[in-house]
Amino acid sequence: MLNQSKKSSFLSLAVAPAKVIRGYQILDQTVDAISRLGNRPLVIGGDRTLNTLNIIQNYLESWQSQGLDFELACYTPDCSESSLAVLRSKAQAHEADMIIGVGGGKALDTAKLVAHQLQIPVVTIPTSPATCAAWTALSNVYSDAGAFLYDVTLDKCPDLLVLDYDLIQTAPQNTLVAGIGDAIAKWYEASVSSGNSEQTLIIAAVQQARVLRDILLQKSVAALQSPGSEVWQEVVDATVLLAGVIGGIGGAQCRTVAAHAVHNGLTHVCGRGSIHGEKVAYGILVQLRLEEMLQGNQLAATARQQLLKFYGEIGLPQKLDDLGLGNITLKQLFFAAEFALQPNSDIHRLPFKVAIEQLMAAMVSTTAPVETSSLSSSLTSGMNQGKKFSGSKSEKKG
Repeated sequence: MLNQSKKSSFLSLAVAPAKVIRGYQILDQTVDAISRLGNRPLVIGGDRTLNTLNIIQNYLESWQSQGLDFELACYTPDCSESSLAVLRSKAQAHEADMIIGVGGGKALDTAKLVAHQLQIPVVTIPTSPATCAAWTALSNVYSDAGAFLYDVTLDKCPDLLVLDYDLIQTAPQNTLVAGIGDAIAKWYEASVSSGNSEQTLIIAAVQQARVLRDILLQKSVAALQSPGSEVWQEVVDATVLLAGVIGGIGGAQCRTVAAHAVHNGLTHVCGRGSIHGEKVAYGILVQLRLEEMLQGNQLAATARQQLLKFYGEIGLPQKLDDLGLGNITLKQLFFAAEFALQPNSDIHRLPFKVAIEQLMAAMVSTTAPVETSSLSSSLTSGMNQGKKFSGSKSEKKG
């Protein structure tokens, strides 16, 4: 018999899209799969994607000839509350019976959230490998100025994900670099938040995050040198698909810790000057630096040096200057750190408390050299750097 003293709990996981179709030149072969979900889609994407990308234009013509009564709608400028309200109205006016998202992470987040709010099916068609948004049951909401506000957990993953490698290959190369940065964070965050878990699915998610890290460390350089090749496809699968699997299996606690929290804070001071995965990649270095400074963690120090070398090879940002923030003021740095440390932030999944001065110190020392003899004094040096910035509180008030 079950132990009656144990409290029952209800756990719900949105693990994966109901169906994934992937391959080369497959866009016009997916109409049947889309038609099973509805025949009056509202197609949401960015202006460039919907109106100037030839491969999408050809796809839309194919849809029309095969009976899909679609209407196009551009999200502008972000997945924001004002944009969502306009798109909901357009969907209702069109009597849409499904949403199709075409584009990068923000376009797909917008499409998923509109479909969630209207309780209709959603199809995701990524046009870049920069995030795993095509997979996940999660949408990030931003201000109209591009600052992160909050995320929304959705009822389910997309009903259909269409991954066409020809379409992905039209994206600028820096989107794959950013996708690598976003995806590799899964290991550094999940291992900290959930590495000691004894729950079967979380163990599986953490181990998948380790596999994902190893794939990216081993194959990214070759993939970037040969777009469209087999190794390139494997890295695209890692950034778009496997990264989503980890959050699906492991749930919220395996998704994000300090790296994404730092990203969220930075969106309030740099606007759209860099893309999601670039800020997340920098955030990994900040997280590892915190582990060095506040725990004297030599493994974190070694991992940071390994990542710095890897970032240098593929072009990921190593410091604030690489994100266009070389002239950031103390007031801006304080504001970004303060947002990253707000009470509901994922940074609090770290196994230690972080003060705002400590986070600021880590943010400006991501490329600091590491010497074995100095690891024991990491905490002291970090705290001294923190004191250096303590005056920013009064500056912010001014």
